[in-house]
Amino acid sequence: MKRKVTVVGGAGNVGATVARAIAEKELADVVVIDIMDQKAAGVALDIYETCPIIGSDSRVIGGGTWDAAAGSDIVVITSGKPRKPGMSRDDLVRDNFEIMKSIAPKVVEHCPNSIIVPVANPLDAMAQALYRLTKFPRERIIGMAGVLDSARMSTFIAMELNVSVENVHSFVLGGHGDTMVPLPRYSTVAGIPITELLSKERIDAIATRTANGGAEITKLVGTSAWYAPGAAAAEMCEAILRDKKKILPCSVFLQGEYGIRDLFVGVPVKLGARGVEEIVQITLAPEEDAALKKSAGAVKELVDVIGM
Repeated sequence: MKRKVTVVGGAGNVGATVARAIAEKELADVVVIDIMDQKAAGVALDIYETCPIIGSDSRVIGGGTWDAAAGSDIVVITSGKPRKPGMSRDDLVRDNFEIMKSIAPKVVEHCPNSIIVPVANPLDAMAQALYRLTKFPRERIIGMAGVLDSARMSTFIAMELNVSVENVHSFVLGGHGDTMVPLPRYSTVAGIPITELLSKERIDAIATRTANGGAEITKLVGTSAWYAPGAAAAEMCEAILRDKKKILPCSVFLQGEYGIRDLFVGVPVKLGARGVEEIVQITLAPEEDAALKKSAGAVKELVDVIGM
């Protein structure tokens, strides 16, 4: 039986990008759901019509009902109000929490064994809301954050050093927001830590640009980014569907790891068929650990606002 991925909010830019990437890689059949049901049907049909061109036998259907989503292996939730210029992720928390409350029962009813990949902002708080609302095991709620943030950092490092992005591996932990924690010591170019290739001043500038990456796109485009977030969510889906055991930075519910408890925070995890198969604990320097705790504190403030 072919695997199935449902993309909730799939008529939006991020959702459509996720759906297209999954179909393009022929990872699974795709169901596109959105309250804008006619647009969802159109987006799904448009993606489906690309499949003969790219040689994919993935089937793509869309609309406003959940019937076709039944039994999905993964549910990617991109629904939520986008950021506008001058708006922080934190401003979105109450509105998008209401949206998560409307989606969670549908996931439980139609996709009770699925793995959920939340994408809506503020990411960590929305992941925590879905965890509490669905009561799914923590291994099956995996927030998309660090994959995107690390990709942004890798882009800026490659630009700075004029090297192939294939040589660059970056690690960004913490909450998906202004307090995220780029880790230069664990970020490398062809295996060489960037601390040996760049000055502290340039590294700090890259770290700052990474933390403000979403706001930079919003200022330029007028709304939230979609290509990179969509690709990041699709990479997570691929690691799960193909049981790759791939280590990626994701937002997961910590129970004492890194000294953090009862909170979704971005850390390295091994992704496979069961979702989170291992939380990888790396050794942090005192200043890195302090930054991670500060980031967790910022997440907790949002979680407390929505009572989750």
